[in-house]
Parts: sequence; C-alpha cells; structure tokens
Amino acid sequence: MSLSVFVELRFWLLVAFSLVLPTGIYGLLLATQSISRMAVLGFGIALVLIAGVDLYLLQSLATVAKNTPSLADDAVFISELSLALYILPVVFGGIGVNLISHVLLRHLTEAEKRFDREHPDA
Repeated sequence: MSLSVFVELRFWLLVAFSLVLPTGIYGLLLATQSISRMAVLGFGIALVLIAGVDLYLLQSLATVAKNTPSLADDAVFISELSLALYILPVVFGGIGVNLISHVLLRHLTEAEKRFDREHPDA
C-alpha cells in the first residue's frame, strides 16, 4: 500500500485522460480547417470513452484514498471537492455525445433528402 494516491499510476492516468488527451482532441478539432465525418465521429466516441475511463479512475482513486494515511488525498478524492473532479468527465461525455449526434443528424438529413429525390411520388 502506498502512502498517497498521488504516486499511483492510476492518478497519472487520470491526469492524462482528464487533461492531456481532451486538450489534444480539442486542439486538433480547432486547428483543422476541414475534417471528415468519420474523424468527428471518432473524436466524439473518444471523448465519451475518456469520460468513462475518468469516472472509473476517480472511483478507484477514492477507494484507495480511504486506505492511505495521507490526508491530502482524502481532501481531494473523498471530500466535497471530489464532486468538482466529476465535472470534467461530464463535460467530455456531453461534448462527445454532441459530436456523435451532429454526425448522425447530418447523415439522416442527407439520407432523407436522397430518399425524397429517389422517390418523388412518396
């Protein structure tokens, strides 16, 4: 058992999945001048998956923090402050769902137009 969760691999994975990867995805989305639907769909799915991994890591770290003698990790992962940490996965998941929804809605709109052109009598 370690003395603090801040030295655990899970903590550093949480930092990577909460800050580094989403920042990279947002940077790529903002920097590109043109992007395919599949790329947007992939980024949306990635953000939803990142949110899921974040939630798992937060729950796991909260469990480990209860068993460590350090009070600092208790203050971050067990107290009311931990609720603030759950905002990031909610935001990532929400943006990911919006990206996926955007791609699906565009596809359905174009499919409806294509159907109307192919079946003018309907």
